[in-house]
Amino acid sequence: MPDDVILINDETFEAEVIKSPIPTLIDFWAVWCVPCKMIAPVVEEIAVEMKGKLKVCKMDVDQSRVVPAKYGIRGIPTLLLFKDGALKEQLVGALPKDKIVDAIKKHLQ
Repeated sequence: MPDDVILINDETFEAEVIKSPIPTLIDFWAVWCVPCKMIAPVVEEIAVEMKGKLKVCKMDVDQSRVVPAKYGIRGIPTLLLFKDGALKEQLVGALPKDKIVDAIKKHLQ
């Protein structure tokens, strides 16, 4: 995983996401999830391409249960986009890169 993607958990969520000065995308995933593995390279590409404009994080739903429960994560992969501490977008499933990028771009300055 590139340095541009930050691994977060229940304890680091608020500092890394809610208090982030820039929009933050979280990829909720699990080791056993095949669609999560399919979408991972796309999420990593987005992290590199949008560096400085977007923070990209990954949260393992098997290791962190509080945040996924709070935001109603029922299926993975799920991508949540936060801006100014608020949830702005929710994308579920292994979506094509252009759909993910379009959803993110609506919230970038």
